Amino acid sequence: MFKIKNFIDNDDIDVIEENGPFKVVEYKRDLSVLPESAMKAYFSQEMNVRKKQLVCDLNESNVVLQKGAMQWCVGDVSANTGVKGVGDFFGKALKGSVTGEAALKPVYSGSGLLVTEPTYKHLIVFNTSEFNGEVVLDDGLFLACEEKLKNSVVMRSNMSSAIAGGEGLFNMTIIGDGYFVIESRTPRVELIEIELENDEIKIDGNLAVAWSKSLEFTVKKSGKSLIGSAASGEGLVNSYSGTGKIIISPVEKSFIDLEIEEEL
Repeated sequence: MFKIKNFIDNDDIDVIEENGPFKVVEYKRDLSVLPESAMKAYFSQEMNVRKKQLVCDLNESNVVLQKGAMQWCVGDVSANTGVKGVGDFFGKALKGSVTGEAALKPVYSGSGLLVTEPTYKHLIVFNTSEFNGEVVLDDGLFLACEEKLKNSVVMRSNMSSAIAGGEGLFNMTIIGDGYFVIESRTPRVELIEIELENDEIKIDGNLAVAWSKSLEFTVKKSGKSLIGSAASGEGLVNSYSGTGKIIISPVEKSFIDLEIEEEL
């Protein structure tokens, strides 16, 4: 039996999203600052750069979490690696070495609450039904999902296109019916959602965040000819075609990371 005080009931904390076993809490202001960093903290919160944490209710579902993401848990909570044997361990380790994902993701079960480490990134909860039950994530975005969902690292079917498109050879795939959470540099309000029905989207750059597994990824010339591509100034573009949903960011990860590095 436990009681938690001065957390979600704190008037400086808002629950900004709640789906399935997941709650996303946001700190309105960062009060854990020193005088020399107070001005930066003030303007950060004015621009919606605020600390967030994911709260997982294990009474509703067991949860798979990115390695090292847990900050604290309370109640009858246990964790296991989800590894089914030596072969499974080495297979996950090999795939983890070529992606932005940890090889082993702990599974938390029991009755109680689990809270993740605070982050200034944006925590976004999705349901796999939005992607017809099969979704592919860009590298390094996965934070958590319900255990009933099958998650694995899958190699792209078109190796040359993956290399040319800058999307990587491997991506995390989540299959089933349930909720999952990504840790995004772009807020939900700025993410663009596009539904395709036997159609195609061409993207100049690594902007795709998540997409239906049913979509085919290739790299194409932006124009019908080399001359047309040269004239447009775009060259090669990433193409997603078929029927399904794709979510894209208005800016590339490398652009956002560069801005962060310049700030530091």
